[in-house]
Amino acid sequence: MLMIRLARFGAKKKPSYRVVVIEKDRARNSRSVEVVGYYNPVTQPATVHFDHERIEHWLKNGAKPSDTVARLLKANPAPAAELVA
Repeated sequence: MLMIRLARFGAKKKPSYRVVVIEKDRARNSRSVEVVGYYNPVTQPATVHFDHERIEHWLKNGAKPSDTVARLLKANPAPAAELVA
């Protein structure tokens, strides 16, 4: 089963995270299927960037987001597509 979760990178006491699609039973920083965003909680305010198209693709194909990723997605929704008249 695929999960969308965080993989920790960065220096000691200065974490930054990549949002990755990975097999559920793999280690936290092992090889991922795809990197779909990043999250840096150290900056003020925290930096969050998602590739919403790819996340939607993986969610439609059965990937489940972790609790933390689900919270970040809810707080940072995809920008609304502009309506063309």
